[in-house]
Amino acid sequence: MKFWRLIKANLFRKKVRLLLTLGSFMVAMFLFAFLAVVRGAFTRTGGIASAGRLVTINRVSIIQPIPLSYRDKIARIKGVQAVTHYNWFGGTYQDEKNFFPQFVIDPENQRKVIPELVVPDVQWANFLKDRQGAIAGAATAKRFGWKIGDRIPITTTIYGTGGAWEFNLDGIYHGQHADDDESQFWFQWDYFEERVPDRIKGLIGWYAIKLDSPDEALRVATAVDNEFANSPYETKTDTESQFAANWVKQFGNIEFLILSIGSVVFFTLLLVTGNTMAISVRERTGELGILKAIGFKNRSVLFFVLAESLAIALVGGILGLGLALIAIPVLGSALNGLLPNLILSKSVLAVAIGFALAVGAASGLLPGIGAMRLRVVNALRRV
Repeated sequence: MKFWRLIKANLFRKKVRLLLTLGSFMVAMFLFAFLAVVRGAFTRTGGIASAGRLVTINRVSIIQPIPLSYRDKIARIKGVQAVTHYNWFGGTYQDEKNFFPQFVIDPENQRKVIPELVVPDVQWANFLKDRQGAIAGAATAKRFGWKIGDRIPITTTIYGTGGAWEFNLDGIYHGQHADDDESQFWFQWDYFEERVPDRIKGLIGWYAIKLDSPDEALRVATAVDNEFANSPYETKTDTESQFAANWVKQFGNIEFLILSIGSVVFFTLLLVTGNTMAISVRERTGELGILKAIGFKNRSVLFFVLAESLAIALVGGILGLGLALIAIPVLGSALNGLLPNLILSKSVLAVAIGFALAVGAASGLLPGIGAMRLRVVNALRRV
């Protein structure tokens, strides 16, 4: 970079303008990274779902229950390896703002169907022996500073208003993959069943079904729904990935929204940086003419302009991604589980840097071509 001193001098010619342009790039790169992370969180929900599991809900809606008695009938269907069931609890811890997902689980089959959420054997054994026992995800335990043996009160308005339900934290689970949800809170079906109103007893929210083979998914799903057709509680069975995708759709067309915002960011940044470079070139018309007059070739002049634009893009992009690396984990914690895990991966960082450089090259290209085509006689008139 033998011309670096010249490029540096031109960059710092207008320090305020340079700082404002870098700031624009930094904010845009942070927004780009955040949107990419949010999009990845929603699309990853379906992508990490097991191909060997089905989810069965009430045909009307997931908020409508289905009978516990369906479990044994589902388990007898050929191709079903194991069945477990869940109820949504919908409680809060100490304050209404302290929301996290709580599920009533079937301890007998939970680990058979969802093996990727790992609880140490000793902790699981203690949980099975404790009617008021509970298992918390590592993220939720860290969030509230819980440790094994803590007494945890959870208040819910869904199943009566008889005060807080008390639980003993017997275990903490960890996901085997970075994408696994570690925000859940589980407790036992028997404890739930004995405390809920009579009208709710014997009813569950949904079933999770582990298959002998993913190839059996369509046949087993059809068999399950046919088994309960024309009953008071008809069912709808989908693969876990399809169920997750349908759940995401309830939030609207997230991908279209994010792509729209991203496009606006791209063109705004392109205009801001392109305008900055155009003004910078126009201010230096005479100097560029002198450079040509003393022997610099057209491609060298183009290189100067593009190098300045790319330097701004690279530095602004790095600053923005540095801000994202700090802020996104904080934002993820502040959202309290309202969104899936926000993970700023290396691939997102690489794409963001590529995006920044592409904007830098595009915004410097037209001013650079204009400078390259500048005639020495016309340029020197402005000296």
